[in-house]
Amino acid sequence: MDDATSFHDLFATHPRLTDLALAPSGTHLIASVQTINDQGTRYVSRLWEVDPSGERESRLVARAVQGDFAPAFAADGTLLFLSGRETPDSAAEKSESQGVGLWALPDRGEARQIAHHPGGISAFAVAVAKDARTVAYTADLLPGAVNAEAYAELLRERESAMVNAVLYEATTTCAFGAGPGPDEPHTFVLHSDGAPVNAGSQGLAGTGDTALSPDGSLVAYTRAATGRAPDTNVVVVADAATGIERHTLARPGHQYYRLAFTADGSALVCQRQQEETYDTEWRVTLVAFDLASGEEADLLPEFDNWPWPGRAALSPIRGDATLWFTGDERGHCPIFRRDADGTITRLTASGAYASLCVSPDGSTLYALRSTIDSPPRVVRLDAVTADQHPAFLRGPGDLDPLPGTLTEVHVEADDGFPLRAWLALPEGASAERPAPLIIAPHGGPQMSWSAWTWLWNPWPFAACGYAVLLPDPALSTGYGQRMQERGRGQYGGQPYRDLIALTDAALARDDLDATRTGLVGWSYGGYLANRVATLTDRFKAIVTHAGMWNLEAFQIDTEMHAYFRKIFGDPRTRRERYEANSPHFHAAKVTTPMLIVHGGKDHRVPMGQALSLHSDLQRLGTPVSFLHFPDEGHGIGAPNHIRLMYETVLNFLGHHVLGQEWRRPGML
Repeated sequence: MDDATSFHDLFATHPRLTDLALAPSGTHLIASVQTINDQGTRYVSRLWEVDPSGERESRLVARAVQGDFAPAFAADGTLLFLSGRETPDSAAEKSESQGVGLWALPDRGEARQIAHHPGGISAFAVAVAKDARTVAYTADLLPGAVNAEAYAELLRERESAMVNAVLYEATTTCAFGAGPGPDEPHTFVLHSDGAPVNAGSQGLAGTGDTALSPDGSLVAYTRAATGRAPDTNVVVVADAATGIERHTLARPGHQYYRLAFTADGSALVCQRQQEETYDTEWRVTLVAFDLASGEEADLLPEFDNWPWPGRAALSPIRGDATLWFTGDERGHCPIFRRDADGTITRLTASGAYASLCVSPDGSTLYALRSTIDSPPRVVRLDAVTADQHPAFLRGPGDLDPLPGTLTEVHVEADDGFPLRAWLALPEGASAERPAPLIIAPHGGPQMSWSAWTWLWNPWPFAACGYAVLLPDPALSTGYGQRMQERGRGQYGGQPYRDLIALTDAALARDDLDATRTGLVGWSYGGYLANRVATLTDRFKAIVTHAGMWNLEAFQIDTEMHAYFRKIFGDPRTRRERYEANSPHFHAAKVTTPMLIVHGGKDHRVPMGQALSLHSDLQRLGTPVSFLHFPDEGHGIGAPNHIRLMYETVLNFLGHHVLGQEWRRPGML
């Protein structure tokens, strides 16, 4: 077995840290870790305990089992989590308790299921005040069902009649990667002394974005946008005991996400997004709703980057308005602290942080930290000190050694804007042995190469001897609003020119081979791959995964129909915008061999885009192959499919970029 194969096997099977939860005492830190199941077909979670002091090795949580995930702590220190484990009654016969339920695991004794729902529970939130005994969770109901019992009966009737039809009475929006309806997510509140209370619908595209006030008296959740107001969602604050709405908060043209109550329950903090149009750029900030007055205050009016992508962590101390958040910044995603007076301090010098947890006294932070060259690991930080380096705790997740090193590329764009990119170099790259180069634009387009990723990761390519350029062109996050302005309304314009400028800057190095280059891209990166194919023949091969090809057709079929129409308008009246940006108009110019990768259940970039591209290139005689995963969505999630994708892509690049003999994967 060669080194590349060994690394690919290690990469595919390596444990993946996804969530952190800190106990109210500050003495227990729980991580959710995904590993591959015995069949190698999906990732399953298990809960690990990490020592906050860093002195002891991490260990599996006692009495937790494979399949437990999404940990959180109740106010009394009981560990709560979601799990599909069986209960005594479900083991004996099929029952409504089957599916993912909400479980509680005390310090002593066995885990018990505290909430279940037909079809399962998808998310939950906990009240954290000392005497609180309240949880809120997200679960589905069918139209006409007012509670779980009625829902279960309707499910049985539909199953018996073999009906799976959905009636839409408004244009739908869709949660990422899922087909909407007919089941509709609702927010339920469960008190220790009663039955669940239905606090209202989250809308067909509801995502389980829910928060409980510390004392458990209020529940807040987002109600998804609909076709009637596709760019506006609603924040609902309801009485947790009755489900009656107390407040509804909305602003036309804006959407709110990642809700959190302040420690005294007087305000609700959340992320506010204003999506881009052809004339205005995307903006993101943190706001606070005063629940007494209903007034909304922008907490970051002078912050030029975005609080993105995770939920803000609020001080657990009553009366303390300090909060911490993350945000992309020039290829990193630091932690920032906002003091009560609005002062913002960057706490970390490098890396990308997620899943922030604050100690009970507000002095210490725990988080997951990753970089382009390191998967997520558990770290501890001081909650005040600027530009610090964290302490790494003893937990699962490290991946050493990688088959290369990481550096940066810098260049000035054609409009004078400073550009940068990460460059992963394989072992042994030198002027005497220059490495072939793969360019990998990111998705989004409002994203950045700032953190580790398991899909389209550079290191499987480096293990095969490729250097990989990870560019952040116009519309990338972490470079201020100017980066959004310069790419607004021109998906295939300034971002393309930035990508080429960074490619040229990288190839000026003597350890890279300008005669052996390829390009791979996913989602918006897939669109850029398609765009590149129509504008230049400089690359030996191009791989496009879930990329847009025909923007005119895409704006009709995508789940993001209304969002995209705001940018490019109606193609009947704004045809010039489509002609300037849609690659399909220039299909005859494509000469570079292409590999198309697409999932059959992709609602974001529907399959028609891949079929149209494949059809056009075949008709025109351009070398093209199509790797189709019928059961995958916008990304590739199954580990056996991820392995197959990397094998196919690397064999395709090896043939066209390196001149190797084409090897069709055995499973295909």
